[in-house]
Amino acid sequence: MPTALITGATAGIGAAFARRLAADGFTLVLVARDEQRLAESAEQLKLRYGGAVETLPADLSTEDGLTAVESRVRDGVDLLVNNAGFAHPGGFLETPVEDEQRMLKVHCEAVLRLTLAALPGMKSRGRGAVINVASVAAFFTRGTYSASKAWVVNFSTAAATEVGHPRVKIMALCPGLVRTEFHERAGMDTSGFPGFLWLKADNVVGEAMRDLALGRVISIPDLRYKAIVAVGRLVPRNLAAQFSTRVGR
Repeated sequence: MPTALITGATAGIGAAFARRLAADGFTLVLVARDEQRLAESAEQLKLRYGGAVETLPADLSTEDGLTAVESRVRDGVDLLVNNAGFAHPGGFLETPVEDEQRMLKVHCEAVLRLTLAALPGMKSRGRGAVINVASVAAFFTRGTYSASKAWVVNFSTAAATEVGHPRVKIMALCPGLVRTEFHERAGMDTSGFPGFLWLKADNVVGEAMRDLALGRVISIPDLRYKAIVAVGRLVPRNLAAQFSTRVGR
């Protein structure tokens, strides 16, 4: 059976990927910081789908955690889902620089190193895929979060071009608002966001897997967000930045 490694696998989009890939017959390697929650998630997946599930407790904001996951990826995976991530409740001027550096470690350095760890094995086997979870925020301007996600999109696009193998795919997944615990854990007030903009994690993953099969390099789930990104590209950058800052607050 093919093997999929998912970071940030116990909640939200990561957990939805775990469910979908377990149902598709993948052997899973689940990565997250909370060891107890990781074990509970693995047990639930094994009971429901019957497949093999391996757990790897690791904090990707630490060198030890990132090195451990990097080593496991080099051992061989057929699908890597770089999903781990988080947000800060305030703007970057209100956030300690240590927290900003931790975000860049998880959103950028971990994505870079794990992708590079996966690609040699995928190329030698002649198959494989990497999904790097970014955000619709990558196409707008608001602090370190959107900047880090823009890096994920640019890196994924460049890597997909340079990998040079038709059966080794790299895709950036750019969801909008998704009903998960992401915003609550960041201490963000979401009451101002319109209800019609919220997506379900399982639907996001379904569209992502379809786009991956179609060979798309950037996946923006849902027509509403495709339209938002298209309109955003027509708006002058400084106006878009002012708007996204107001919306984010």
